[in-house]
Amino acid sequence: MESGIWIVLEGGDGAGKSTQARHLAERLQGLGWDAILTREPGGTDLGARIRELLLHGEHVDPRAEALLYAADRAHHIANVVQPALAAGKAVIQDRFIDSSVAYQGAGRGFSPTEILSLNGWAVAGARPDLTVLLDIDADASLSRAAARGGELDRLEAAGSEFHRQVRAGFLAQAKAQTAAGANYLVLDATSSPEKLSEQIWAAVSQLLNS
Repeated sequence: MESGIWIVLEGGDGAGKSTQARHLAERLQGLGWDAILTREPGGTDLGARIRELLLHGEHVDPRAEALLYAADRAHHIANVVQPALAAGKAVIQDRFIDSSVAYQGAGRGFSPTEILSLNGWAVAGARPDLTVLLDIDADASLSRAAARGGELDRLEAAGSEFHRQVRAGFLAQAKAQTAAGANYLVLDATSSPEKLSEQIWAAVSQLLNS
């Protein structure tokens, strides 16, 4: 599973994960990597259906929500991430377990330990080579989501207090993962896209040269 490289971008809504993922993929491809972009939920056909239910369907009980995210993740890792890494590809992923710890844990009021245990089992303990958290406060997150236009999804529309808890969950997880020795980078999502791209590339270059 470790012949490729696996980089995860985390952060609140509107943090700029998709933009940075594209920039990173282009730079890796320039070095000759076969780089793929994927996301959770929605990185598989099954995941796309789960995503629609979770973000645009009717009310989902919080426990069912957590389980559906874990189910999507298990299927995604087994069918997209692991085969790509085994083939020597670079996987650049929008969201992973830390998003569940932040949204379904801190946001919905469940224990981070429970969410970590559920998702750790779902992915058989798989962890990325590098996690980049694009940190954004609740007000900026909601403002950026609204600026995109269109109807907000269920999580975007959950309110400012929910998103403050989500941010706190992300930062707590970053602290815990760093203390545990994970390769973790926290960046200010309000920085310019160009600055963020260079900061991310510096961390990825260090990973490639290690």
